[in-house]
Amino acid sequence: MSKTKSLTHDAILKALDWSYDKAINGGVPGMDTAIELADSYLQKNGTLDEKVKSLILWQNTKSATSGFLTGLGGLITLPVAVPANITSVILVQIRMVAAIAHMGGYDVKDDQVKSFVYACLAGNGAKDILKNAGVQIGKKLAVTGIKKIPFEVIKKINQAVGFRLLTKFGEKGVINLGKMVPLAGGIIGGTVDAVATNTIGNVAYKLFILEQNSKSSDEPEIIDMI
Repeated sequence: MSKTKSLTHDAILKALDWSYDKAINGGVPGMDTAIELADSYLQKNGTLDEKVKSLILWQNTKSATSGFLTGLGGLITLPVAVPANITSVILVQIRMVAAIAHMGGYDVKDDQVKSFVYACLAGNGAKDILKNAGVQIGKKLAVTGIKKIPFEVIKKINQAVGFRLLTKFGEKGVINLGKMVPLAGGIIGGTVDAVATNTIGNVAYKLFILEQNSKSSDEPEIIDMI
């Protein structure tokens, strides 16, 4: 458990950025990118809501098996000062949320969208993080409106998510996830916390998908925090 000492706010933010890059641009053996994952579900039958919910369900079952996570063995030598078991969970969850955002029509390569993906990792705390950063959103985050969010607000969101995850993983997360990484072989086994992943998936669904045909009145309102 000595690895908990390496958990800092800066390290968490770097792990988020590293994981997002891998989730969007690829580079992890045996793992599709978020866009590829999203497109595979968009090709299925059913409504958009059904496709997204199917993706979330899959993420809580198949992706939680050691077979899926075997390809993440290289994370043990990742250039981030965060234990590999934690980074693997962050990567899996970021990929799921980014895939949902892409399915909702968002450009996951935009910094604004990236920050909202990060916010979803806070689960039910996402709404408070956005509100405290000065963003009030309607039923669905408008694709056009998100680009209007200034960099200062984006930075506040990222910082808040970093602190939330630092608290989460710094207390009990490392203990709960400690069984995921064997001492030898470099293979990550075990399961991702299905309850937390399901919550994060539902938050992403509400943020990026719900009320898909909502009007422009649902664009985010930027509150003057000064």
